[in-house]
Amino acid sequence: MESNNSPLNHTKLVHPNNNHDHEQNTTLEIESDKFDYSKRSQWLRAAVLGANDGLVSTASLMMGVGAVKQDIKAMILSGFAGLVAGACSMAIGEFVSVYSQLDIEIAQIKRDKNIENNGNNIEEVVIEKESLPNPLQAAAASALAFSIGAMVPLLAASFIKDYKLRVGVVLVAVSFALVVFGLLGAVLGKAPVLKSCLRVLLGGWIAMAITFGLTKLIGSSGL
Repeated sequence: MESNNSPLNHTKLVHPNNNHDHEQNTTLEIESDKFDYSKRSQWLRAAVLGANDGLVSTASLMMGVGAVKQDIKAMILSGFAGLVAGACSMAIGEFVSVYSQLDIEIAQIKRDKNIENNGNNIEEVVIEKESLPNPLQAAAASALAFSIGAMVPLLAASFIKDYKLRVGVVLVAVSFALVVFGLLGAVLGKAPVLKSCLRVLLGGWIAMAITFGLTKLIGSSGL
């Protein structure tokens, strides 16, 4: 009887453990599938904004200069100046903006935790700081993304001497890059892809058209 009961007892002990392990694995799998994409919002916003700004502003600047002066050297120099100035401006602006936001959120955390009167909350405040926006990260992402975006029209126009062909190639390259940036931002942020791509593409076209048209108008007036 003891030999017959032993396997049964062993089975009763192991079976619940297996179920428990299975439940733990299932819970871990479910938790791993849950990801808060809003946590990406800070650096994603800075990166996408920087790339779009670099692409559109540099292309618009080159198109504007090209509207009154068809020399390739003038277009390249204007584009390079736009890249450097824009990257520095984006980095400084993003750093100041995010740092101001960081100061406000830290001050609010201290008020909520009442850190001056309760030393036990210090660890909790430090932990919460890790999830706060990072000014250096946002500034670096903006500058790098701006530079990457600005390189697209520069590279597209660098080796084409014919004016009309150069403008056409820049338009095609910039349009393709706008779609890619819109797609990238939508995929990383789990947003609607088509809407994001169209919004970025149409916005870039409008900016280039306005810059080209106004510069052409002013240039033709003899100012």
